[in-house]
Amino acid sequence: MIVPASPSSKDYRRALVVVAGLAVLILTGWLGGRVAERWALTDLRRSASSSLGLQVAAFRAEMQTQSSLPLALAADPEIAGVVAPTPELGLVESVNARLAQIAEATGAAVIYVMRADGVTVAASNAGAEKSFLGRNYGFRPYFRKSMQDGAGSQFALGTVSGRPGYYLARRLPKDDGVVVVKIEFDAVEAAWRTSRESVFVSDPRGIVLVASDPTWRFRAFRTVDEAERQRIREALEFGEAPLLPLPVYATSDAPDVVRVGGGARPAWPALMLDASIPGTDWRLHTLTPIATAVQRERAQGRVIALLAAGLAWAGLATLWGRRRRMRTRLAEAATRREELEVRVAERTHALSQANRQLLAEIEERRRAEAERERLGRELAQAGRLAALGQFAASMAHEINQPLAAIRSYADNTAILVRRGRIEDAAENVSAIGRLTERIGALTRQLKGFARRASGRREPVRLCDILRGSLEVVSLRAAQSGIALDVPSPAPDLAVLGDGPRLEQVVVNLLQNALDAVIGRAEPWVAVRIEETGERIAVEVADNGPGIPEADRAQVFDPFFTTKSEGLGLGLAICRGIVEECGGTLGLRSGADGTTFRMELTRAAVPPDAAQDESPAASLEAT
Repeated sequence: MIVPASPSSKDYRRALVVVAGLAVLILTGWLGGRVAERWALTDLRRSASSSLGLQVAAFRAEMQTQSSLPLALAADPEIAGVVAPTPELGLVESVNARLAQIAEATGAAVIYVMRADGVTVAASNAGAEKSFLGRNYGFRPYFRKSMQDGAGSQFALGTVSGRPGYYLARRLPKDDGVVVVKIEFDAVEAAWRTSRESVFVSDPRGIVLVASDPTWRFRAFRTVDEAERQRIREALEFGEAPLLPLPVYATSDAPDVVRVGGGARPAWPALMLDASIPGTDWRLHTLTPIATAVQRERAQGRVIALLAAGLAWAGLATLWGRRRRMRTRLAEAATRREELEVRVAERTHALSQANRQLLAEIEERRRAEAERERLGRELAQAGRLAALGQFAASMAHEINQPLAAIRSYADNTAILVRRGRIEDAAENVSAIGRLTERIGALTRQLKGFARRASGRREPVRLCDILRGSLEVVSLRAAQSGIALDVPSPAPDLAVLGDGPRLEQVVVNLLQNALDAVIGRAEPWVAVRIEETGERIAVEVADNGPGIPEADRAQVFDPFFTTKSEGLGLGLAICRGIVEECGGTLGLRSGADGTTFRMELTRAAVPPDAAQDESPAASLEAT
């Protein structure tokens, strides 16, 4: 006996489900926000990395515009003459004017020349109030470095101008002094501020040299110890700058996520990326604000997650309702199932009868297909037998010639025997044997054409195919006065196929060629052999009138013929034989004649090839 649940237990379960649902919604919203935040940071890193590469390239290009200038100036003979103990009259004024023109053209802040003792003797700002002329900069590291190694550089605060810049120095050829070019990055910093990008450049010590925010200049990533501060003061690199720490603080969110403070603006989270500047030991840093993008993506992620969770709950409620409805439907389905089983039994009986009828029709179709194939083979055999009538006369004439020779040899042998000339008689008997073998070969050829296809594929020497074909058509060609040009293939040239059937193809193509050139001036028929890798092509060409273009697509169709007494089966049978042997048969025709091309697969030479006669001797015998 099932005890129904009390109302209080139902209310408890309902409240538990509601609480669990709220907890799941809160957790889903939090997870959705975290995932969206990570996706947003990933997108920001990608775009910030691209921007960082562009900033590095632009900054390096700005430096490269001036990097080769000291080298060029150091090779100038007039500048070398300025540092001489007694320069020529007017040379200093001329060099000062030239340096001023070069500085204006290249955008350099100032260009000046110092003697080996560090005293400036020429400068582009010679006419300015704070000119460098007569000032001693021998204490500068870039001067000592260039005098020692030939070239030096240093970023420092100008002792006269009070403006920071990058000094590029180059030693003069005779070590008489140094030429210096100062580069200032005011234009770069202004461009960064215009584009509202937080960018700065630091040296290996972590001290900021160039920055979009001027208040960050000469600040440091880490605390500078007193010894390093003393060296910086001695070199007058940054004047009286206190080298305070940067207002950039690490966070626990990610290694490249920081908080930026300082000034009137509240601290804000940012993505800090950096990259080295090629050709220097400096690094360029970018700060990309992330608060707006992350908050927007986090809110969207939470909304999407809540919507997904709500849809999931709706789906579960729908499934629960369906489950209840399914129980009702199952009861109804049980009743209908019995009715359906009865109908299925009736339909199965009808389908069984239809299936038996279909099987009977399939069997009838199979018998009809077999009968069609049998009739096709009979038709092909009839075509081959009909072709026998076309060369029976030439075959008979070929046989009559050796028969007449046998009769003559036999009479001569009897006379030689009576006279006791046994050796001469033996030679005549050997000749009779050779003529008999020739007659046997001709009759075998005739039977090969008449028999059915064997369906074999075996290596066949090409010279044997051509020799057997010439035995059939050579007499007709000679009687008709047609030049027959047949090459002598190499003994090791063999194809894959059925030898007698391939001979039938060549004979048919030669017979058609002979028919085509009858009545032509200087008629000829030629056989060409072409080797292309694993294929061997045999072409039968003639100088007949060619095949009309309208008929070329039908020449291989059964019962299509242009001859008044032809059956139209020859070329159709030939193509079938060649394709059964794994080859192709095609044609090309024009006003200058027709060429049939038969391509077959190359094969190894048959084992008994060494015992056969050479192809040249065989073709000459025919």
